[in-house]
Amino acid sequence: MADFLGMMKQAAQLQSKMQAMQDELGNVEVEGASGGGLVSVRMTAKMEVKAVKIDPSLMKAEEHEILEDLLVTALGDARRKAELAMQEKMQALTGGLGLPPGLGLG
Repeated sequence: MADFLGMMKQAAQLQSKMQAMQDELGNVEVEGASGGGLVSVRMTAKMEVKAVKIDPSLMKAEEHEILEDLLVTALGDARRKAELAMQEKMQALTGGLGLPPGLGLG
């Protein structure tokens, strides 16, 4: 019974740490870029887009399709970086618990 109570206490501590980590992820920002830096996107590790920057040289009506493609690529780059930042935070949080690698908590 003591083992069960210890596990429950550990689970409650993990839940508290998970909430703190979720709050912290809102403050972690990454930047994705495409087109050699002509288009960049800044977002949080919670996937909230904060800013989009577009080089003025791309603001030509005949190049709008290129700009749209670069924006999609920059968003994808930022998302991959945000996911990596989240994974690193999660690994730091759960590292000592011996959980299987693919276990999704949260």
